[in-house]
Amino acid sequence: MTAINRRRALSGSAAVAVGVPLLAACGDDSDTSATDPATSSGSDTPDASSSPSEEGGAAAGGAVLASAADVPVNGCLVVPDAKVVITQPTEGDFKAFTAVCTHQGCLVETSSDGEIPCPCHASRFSLEDGSPLGGPATAALAAVEITVDGDSITRA
Repeated sequence: MTAINRRRALSGSAAVAVGVPLLAACGDDSDTSATDPATSSGSDTPDASSSPSEEGGAAAGGAVLASAADVPVNGCLVVPDAKVVITQPTEGDFKAFTAVCTHQGCLVETSSDGEIPCPCHASRFSLEDGSPLGGPATAALAAVEITVDGDSITRA
């Protein structure tokens, strides 16, 4: 009976020795860009100012993101390289948010349907303030500061 208990103990130890690193490896595969907007939703300005250095020239402050004519009224335009979505809730009123969905980090989509849609799990966000309108996302998209000068929309 002692031999059986010793075998069980050793096989249990082996399972733990193999299982723990496997579980740890599962946690290491997370994409940090997916969690940035959710963790910084309370402080929108630092997220907007830290992204340009991470993204390089395409997202740098002052870099042209889009033409105002490309953003549909009552819709949005995604700038994938900068991970920014620009909205125009009413004619001439432009706003911008991170394009990374707060649910699981997918990029939202360009739309002219009055909301910002996420194709992965059907979350929807407000054009006005980036707040969730439906779906599994519960946190708002972080605001991104932009400047509109004539037809050019740039990151502030």
